[in-house]
Amino acid sequence: MSDLPQLTKAEIVVVAESNDFRRADGVAPLERNPALDQAARLFAQYLAKSGRFGHEADGRTPSARVQEAGYEHCAVAENLASATVRQATTIEGLAKTATEGWKESPAHRRNLLLAHMTDVGVGVARAPGAEAKYVIVQVLARPKRFAFTFSIANKSPETVTYEFAGKTHQIASSETATHEACDPDKLTFKAAGNWLSGTRIGTEYTPMDGMSFVLRHGSDARVRVEVRN
Repeated sequence: MSDLPQLTKAEIVVVAESNDFRRADGVAPLERNPALDQAARLFAQYLAKSGRFGHEADGRTPSARVQEAGYEHCAVAENLASATVRQATTIEGLAKTATEGWKESPAHRRNLLLAHMTDVGVGVARAPGAEAKYVIVQVLARPKRFAFTFSIANKSPETVTYEFAGKTHQIASSETATHEACDPDKLTFKAAGNWLSGTRIGTEYTPMDGMSFVLRHGSDARVRVEVRN
């Protein structure tokens, strides 16, 4: 008899446990998405049958698999688990164990708590053989429609340093930089000694879609930031 109903229950448990964990940390729960489920299930089946294990075990990235399943994304993260159901242990229990393992792993925990992710897909597959070995794949994603674009135009004669999404950039005089982003994050201009309306230019901004930042010299010859919505 097919164990598909049990696998489906295990998927439900993974989603429920993950969302409980997010809520407890003040993060919005994830919505299950059929395309992400498809991507996760197909990859779980591949890992189970091939005996391979890793995010690119099939020669593709998680993003590529999600795209192939028909999900237009701007961000993707993936958690994997592999374990054996031993005597007196159900695969629903296995699903809970896998989720607990992710919580204890810094990288997996970070994925579980990514605040900008909105959707989730889960796949559970059994490996061939007498041993009840299972592979669990969880895919977290944010759709492309939530991506946003903003620009920075440097009209000053100086090269200005700024930081966005954990990366440091430099923009030379007369250059314009355009960023397409998925995860709302802080933008900070770092140029030492420059000022913004009497406040150091290290002031943080949260860019939104269509917003532009123009850097100019003010009357005091210091770089200032004009924000245009």
